Order: sequence, then structure tokens, then C-alpha cells
Amino acid sequence: MAGSQRRKHTADTTRAERRARRAQRREERGRRREERRTAKAARKGEHGRLTPGNAKKVVGVTRIVGPVVAPYLARAAATAREGYERFRARRLGVAVEDVSRFTGRGAALHARIAGDATALENLLASRGGTEDEESVRSFVESSRQRLNELSGVVRAAERMPAARRRAAHRAVDGELGRIEDDLLRRFGVRA
Repeated sequence: MAGSQRRKHTADTTRAERRARRAQRREERGRRREERRTAKAARKGEHGRLTPGNAKKVVGVTRIVGPVVAPYLARAAATAREGYERFRARRLGVAVEDVSRFTGRGAALHARIAGDATALENLLASRGGTEDEESVRSFVESSRQRLNELSGVVRAAERMPAARRRAAHRAVDGELGRIEDDLLRRFGVRA
């Protein structure tokens, strides 16, 4: 047979079967190559441990790259922290400066209570000279007292088991909703 003749395949092997066998051989060669690399690294004592040579290389690179990269890392960390603080402030509905006042699992409720207390002060200031001033003043005083009680409940709930804490937070949320609805009604906003 001449060397230029194409090798004839039997009828029972298809092109797809031949491709599959070639792929399997390539995969097997790759696996053997990786095993040889792993065995060589294990013989040299470099597999899975930090060697003195590797440690020297890391220290050398760190000495050169560290001073260049450190300011950028510090700036990136500060930017990330600032972004997280802005995110928390938006979620709580408070100014960024006030975020640190509201911590814990009841932070959102504490922020709502603080916002409602501010709104009560605004209501008292805006309705100061009207004929219903006495009813507004009594509403503000009773609501202020209730907000103080609710704030105490939220603080106490911080130390409760999860199920009881969630139930207490739901109750406080409902009570705050009623106070806010009444507050909006007194401001003249129909919800």
C-alpha cells in the first residue's frame, strides 16, 4: 500500500465515534500530564506548602508593590465604607450623619420613631397659633409619650429570642403606622 493512500475505516465506525475517541485520548493525555506535574511538585517539596523560596518571592514582590498599592487600597476601602453608610442611610430614611445612632435589629424602627418625633415637633410648630392648638398639643404629648414607650419596647426586643423579637417589632410597626396615619391626617394629607 502506498503511503499516500487514505486509511479506510470500517463501516461500523462513524465520524462522531472517531472524534469521541480522539477527545478521550486528549483528555487522558492532559490528565497524565497534570499527574506528572503534581508528582514533580511533591518531589521538590513545593506541593501544598509554603517553601522558603516561595516566601522570599512573596516578600520581595510585597516590598515593591505594597507601597504603590497601599494608598489605592485604603482609598477603595474608604469609598466602600462610605457607599455602605449611604446605602444604610437610604434604607433607614435618615441622614448619613445619623446612621450611627441607629444600630441593631431594630434600627429601622428606631429611625422611624425618631422621624415621627421630629414630625410631631413640626406639627406643634406649624399649628401653634390656630384654634385647635390645645388638641394638637395634647396629641403631640400623648404621641411623644407613646413613642418613648415604643422605643423602650424596641430596645427590650433586641435581647429577645428571634420569634418574640419579630412579633414585638410587628406590634411596634403597627402602632407606628397608626401614629403616622393620625399625624398625616393632622397635617392635612389624605392617605
